[in-house]
Amino acid sequence: MAEKPVIKIGHLKITDHLILGVTDLKQKKGMETFQHCSLKLVLKNGWNEVADDLSAGAIDGAFILAPTAMDIFKSGVDIKLLLFTHKSGSILVKNKQANIQKIEDFARKVVLIPYQLSVHNMLFHKLLSEKGLNPGITSDPKADVFLEVVAPFQMPDAIRFDEEGEIAGFIVAEPFGSLVISSGHGEPFYMSYELWNKHPCCVFVMRNDVIKKNPDGVQEIVTSLVRSGIAIENQPDSAAIIGGRFLGQDPGIIKKVLTEPKDRIVTDELFPVIDDLETIQNYMFEKMKILKDKIDLEKFIDTRFAKEAGAK
Repeated sequence: MAEKPVIKIGHLKITDHLILGVTDLKQKKGMETFQHCSLKLVLKNGWNEVADDLSAGAIDGAFILAPTAMDIFKSGVDIKLLLFTHKSGSILVKNKQANIQKIEDFARKVVLIPYQLSVHNMLFHKLLSEKGLNPGITSDPKADVFLEVVAPFQMPDAIRFDEEGEIAGFIVAEPFGSLVISSGHGEPFYMSYELWNKHPCCVFVMRNDVIKKNPDGVQEIVTSLVRSGIAIENQPDSAAIIGGRFLGQDPGIIKKVLTEPKDRIVTDELFPVIDDLETIQNYMFEKMKILKDKIDLEKFIDTRFAKEAGAK
């Protein structure tokens, strides 16, 4: 019997990618068996690594930030967006040392973001703009709030070792916000769903050549991911234990992220919503000017697999 083709999926250790961890566990424990492919998870430390590997073809697909995926597609890499991996699930945390009481207190301070082309950057930009503040890099004379890109896993230490309170806080995927809060170094300022309820953030994309070569294998993965998302919503206790192992974190913190409050992260509504992606693209193109061109979202999204999987 021929060896099943291996499909390599890049990801980070964040709660937004938990459906992938659940699917991986189901495979390893034999609770599910893929007939048409073998799944291989490829762990990365930061978004630039995921983007570079996807562009170079070193991985077949990725759980990746929606705006980053759009940018990769625009650069000519033939990828398709197959599924949202979650909705909501991020947090804006303030550093206890920085004396932040209101949005305006972020002025003249540094805020960490996980990547320029991220929904985190967009949500924070919107929050600041509404108060007349202009985010930018430190060297930008027009900037009122200074943004620095830091890999999500490095953010807790950045706050912990910032004794002067120069870093006002950060906006990032969980569980890194909750880690800083539980360690006593930070306090929640906003949950991302309060800024845009059920916003997309990370998406599942695949290289189109892989899809064409092995649509049945791709379908198996998408169907499993959709089922994993439903399982997380229905069984948060079990999901927190799996998440603790997958992310190398305390299951108690993962349980909190999954359940307090209930819609803090949503994993059972993964069907790609083109209007939501349009909102992101328009804002980053028109208001932020960090997307240089728009893409044809109809050509970027392939909903066949999500439909077949029964994603809602």
